[in-house]
Amino acid sequence: MPMGHTATAQAGSGGLTATEHRLANGLRVVLSEDHLTPVAAVCLWYDVGSRHEVKGRTGLAHLFEHLMFQGSGQVKGNGHFELVQGAGGSLNGTTSFERTNYFETMPTHQLELALWLEADRMGSLLAALDEESMENQRDVVKNERRQRYDNVPYGTAFEKLTALAYPEGHPYHHTPIGSMADLDAATLEDAQAFFRTYYAPNNAVLSVVGDIDPEQTLAWIEKYFGSIPSHDGKQPPRDGALPGIIGEQLREVVREEVPARALMAAYRLPQDGTRECDAADLALTVLGGGESSRLHNRLVRRDRTAVAAGFGLLRLAGAPSLGWLDVKTSGGVEVPQIESAVDEELARFAEEGPTPEEMERAQAQLEREWLDRLGTVSGRADELCRYAVLFGDPQLALTAVGRVLDVTADEVKAAARAHLRPDNRAVLVYEPVEPADETDGAEGTDAHEGADK
Repeated sequence: MPMGHTATAQAGSGGLTATEHRLANGLRVVLSEDHLTPVAAVCLWYDVGSRHEVKGRTGLAHLFEHLMFQGSGQVKGNGHFELVQGAGGSLNGTTSFERTNYFETMPTHQLELALWLEADRMGSLLAALDEESMENQRDVVKNERRQRYDNVPYGTAFEKLTALAYPEGHPYHHTPIGSMADLDAATLEDAQAFFRTYYAPNNAVLSVVGDIDPEQTLAWIEKYFGSIPSHDGKQPPRDGALPGIIGEQLREVVREEVPARALMAAYRLPQDGTRECDAADLALTVLGGGESSRLHNRLVRRDRTAVAAGFGLLRLAGAPSLGWLDVKTSGGVEVPQIESAVDEELARFAEEGPTPEEMERAQAQLEREWLDRLGTVSGRADELCRYAVLFGDPQLALTAVGRVLDVTADEVKAAARAHLRPDNRAVLVYEPVEPADETDGAEGTDAHEGADK
């Protein structure tokens, strides 16, 4: 049986507890009891994302997420979905720069089924992986790229901005969706090697949260996962470290069929897991987190130059995080007018910092978002996995709220002054073209590196 330790509620955890265990094959297990409702969440994080991919094989991590739903040794075709949904549960999977996760929320009495299903595909996916399933899911992912990225207004903004913010050759330079050319180039042998390397128990964290009997749950986990062999062939991801400041303004103008002009920007911010990142999160919340924020009040309410203005944080553990600015203009307003107002507000904030009322509101907003996550069995399971995989300690998930509330207004001002500067951003400007215009979006892109206003 796996070894573990007794649950004790940590200070600042709101009474939530979690126990940690490890199987002989290296699988890390985190359990958290919650008997409020008769449901249980199973979450499995594999320590693999797009940052682990190599040039010429981008999108493989995301493609493999799809392949994991195409059957395994004991479950044929679409059986994973059919069995979970037939038992009254829900399920999905996602891929990011830093991880791939799979999750189910089940009625308590169906928990064993979810654990068996996850173990079956971890241990025997290669028995079902063939050219037919590979081609099927390659087409699904390519179609997803068309529908969510290539053929929707502003759909490639995230891809373009990350490519600007992270230099060529950086592990975060490309996004998880991958390129069409690389998706076409991926072979069955690539997928098989990818699975053997990354989909091993010693490269995963399994969390189970909810109305569970910990002893019985551990017995099931040992029964179904314990015999899966570990694998030692994984190479660490490439170093994602970069200077704290870009040092120039990177700029690209995109002429496409979009509803309105837009100003988007990505600011390089401190890495996740640091106090400085929490301070930056509070700064962005004051500046652009909702309808009470400074940018919304200035651009949408007062000046009426924009129909939407938001500022959010993409937290990243293996590279600098990104502060994500998104402003859609109203009427015939030109982007330089918007950009000037944004820079004015950022400069004022960097000089003055947040007011006490803004600080209280921003902390309450982030606290509510965190508690909403921890308050559901699925959200807590995901956060426990996240902190275990990215920071080595799932217990940090239970005290994250306290760390945000501990940040001071001076730290928030310092984060804004250090990072929310014109020489620390990648900028994307969208200029609409008429539908009849034959200008191709890619060919009509003007890139200007270091082109400060």
